[in-house]
Amino acid sequence: MSYPSLTYLGDHGEFSASFRATDVAPELALGTKTMVSYLATGATTEGRFGFYRWDMAPTPPSDNLPGGHFHRTFAESFFILDGTVTLYNGRTWIQATPGSFYYVPPGGIHGFSNNSGAAASMLLLFAPGAPREGYFEEIAAIVATGRDVTRQEWADLFARYDQYEVES
Repeated sequence: MSYPSLTYLGDHGEFSASFRATDVAPELALGTKTMVSYLATGATTEGRFGFYRWDMAPTPPSDNLPGGHFHRTFAESFFILDGTVTLYNGRTWIQATPGSFYYVPPGGIHGFSNNSGAAASMLLLFAPGAPREGYFEEIAAIVATGRDVTRQEWADLFARYDQYEVES
């Protein structure tokens, strides 16, 4: 493997780094259970990656886990910071604890849930930087309003954001 093509052609570097302090409030609430921080979006990284923190409130343990899905245009990575996150690899659910890393290439079936009974936090990385914020925000609006969504509306939403559901 070689380095990618040059994207910076200057000779001396530039002052262009960005910083996000720890006291910045999360940008999005998914109901009362999940807070999402947009650490770096595809828009702020010129499409190179999207980087998010998910802080999930305690959820009672359950056997009712979400189904899997895949993406055609980007890879997704998960890094568990705190608690236990249940990750799906298309065949089985894995209990991931702090320090666990999970990489899903395009087309890889996956899913996640916090059903451990305790709070959990993780980092998500999308590469390249797909505009996932719209997807998160539409889901948050559905949760906030309690709106009933038809099967076709779900299918349309998923199609807009490169999300393809599969039977688990």
